[in-house]
Amino acid sequence: MPAATAGRSFALLVNPHAAGGRALRLLPRVEARLRALDVRFRTQRTDSLLHGCELAREAAARGEVPVTLSGDGLAGAVAGALRDVPGAVLGVLPGGRGNDFARMTGIPLDAVAACDVLASGRPTPVDMGDADGRTFLGIASLGFDSEANRIANGAPPQLGRLVYVYGALRALAAWRPAQFTVDVDGVRTELRGWSVAAANSGFYGGGMRLAPHARLDDGALDVILVGECSRLRCARTLPKVFRGAHVREPMVTELRGAEVRVDADRPFTVYADGDPVGRVPITLRAVPAAVEVLLPA
Repeated sequence: MPAATAGRSFALLVNPHAAGGRALRLLPRVEARLRALDVRFRTQRTDSLLHGCELAREAAARGEVPVTLSGDGLAGAVAGALRDVPGAVLGVLPGGRGNDFARMTGIPLDAVAACDVLASGRPTPVDMGDADGRTFLGIASLGFDSEANRIANGAPPQLGRLVYVYGALRALAAWRPAQFTVDVDGVRTELRGWSVAAANSGFYGGGMRLAPHARLDDGALDVILVGECSRLRCARTLPKVFRGAHVREPMVTELRGAEVRVDADRPFTVYADGDPVGRVPITLRAVPAAVEVLLPA
């Protein structure tokens, strides 16, 4: 076994419902690859985010490395559960629809290929975001994104990562601008428009590069504000998000800070890593070097 993980044992936490059962379908090939790599592991299925977090903490207490084979939601929740566990290290295998944390960190998007990172990867400190006590690895957003996420989470699983584009296009029809109040490290911005996002990572929605300048090791959140524009302008801008080119549009503002407070003129659910994490008003914070994750050497 490579020196990076010599002596380690792994607890493979599988969400059987991730991406319409994709993680479960991947499991036999993942297990076969881990055996071929001579990696010691055992497999446990999760039945909820809370259950996954409990299993992860139990595994870490035994000296094992918890590994999520699921989507970004379980990875973010488990990372949060481990951030106060001394010596804990997390492994991530992409088994969901978006897999944006893997995309950001260079973990192969193929779960079988990503097994090699468990065998040869290096524990690397990464930042997290905190949403009133709920942790996330990726991007917390609200406004238009709230409706798009809600629709995407109910979309047919066969759409794969296109569910997020589907959700955005469906949400366009009924959207009306909202008034947001955004305080970034105490500096207030009043915004009328579409959405507010606080990004720990650069990607969300299955490859949309919403925050192209975000880093996982800078101790800050990149704040993306999308102001008023027509539905047609929004639809035309959407493809640019995959390249990060949307930030050059006049209705997009980039800010950065360690603490972001957001309120709006009507109720919004805040989503992060594909799951609801709270409602406005909400405080979002950067948590520097919150957890160590096995990343490509």
